[in-house]
Amino acid sequence: GIKIVVDCAHGAAYHIAPHVFHELGAEVVPIGNQPNGFNINDGCGATAPKALAAAVLQHDADVGIALDGDADRLIMVDSKGQIYNGDQLLYVMVKDRIATGQLTAGAGVVGTLMTNMALELRLQHANIGFARAKVGDRYVLEVMQERGWNLGGEGSGHLLCLDKHTTGDGIVSALQVLSGLKRSGQTLAQATEDLVLFPQTLINVKVAAGSNWQDNAALVAEKAAVEAELGQRGRVLIRASGTEPLIRVMVEAQDSTLAQNCARRMAATLA
Repeated sequence: GIKIVVDCAHGAAYHIAPHVFHELGAEVVPIGNQPNGFNINDGCGATAPKALAAAVLQHDADVGIALDGDADRLIMVDSKGQIYNGDQLLYVMVKDRIATGQLTAGAGVVGTLMTNMALELRLQHANIGFARAKVGDRYVLEVMQERGWNLGGEGSGHLLCLDKHTTGDGIVSALQVLSGLKRSGQTLAQATEDLVLFPQTLINVKVAAGSNWQDNAALVAEKAAVEAELGQRGRVLIRASGTEPLIRVMVEAQDSTLAQNCARRMAATLA
């Protein structure tokens, strides 16, 4: 009963995803479904969702689904062209499972170090546990298995529903979100209106190879000062890049100006 634009990113699901949603009763407009061996993820799919947003508006669709090349990530778009990331889609899944009694008090959800703090606070409000894993869906899966929890994911769109699948699968994830929306009678905007994501500021600072930011007394002191200033209004994440001589300084806060100022103050200690 709904019209869906499905962006297959010229990847693994190009000949599968459109059929799945069509067989379940949707009117499907497929895009990104003509792979030539070189165009995978090229300006399309979950890593470039603006193409999907434009197509949803062009075709007057109810919703858009973007997968990535290997089809394990999911980003969605509503009828107005608004893009929804993995944190927001995970929240829709959580709300649906709470409403249907599949997720009760004491159960939990796994995110990563990059999961938006707003999601953590909303889960706390619902008395749902939350744990952060290292960045990467393999680490999310490890923590989910350790704790016996069924839901987890990343803002990038890697979403895991272990009661439906053993690993991340964008089609399965999309079906979970869509079924939740159908049950609630809500749009994506309505289902996520109480999840207001905190603005994030990320600054990458070049450092000498092998540098450990924890050895920088000025940065450690500034980090403590920023965390005291933010309190429950935000959080700080400092980590070394795994591939480049960079220290990544991230501040998340309800106020974007505060996030920017705090991130700059900490980054300045590394200059």
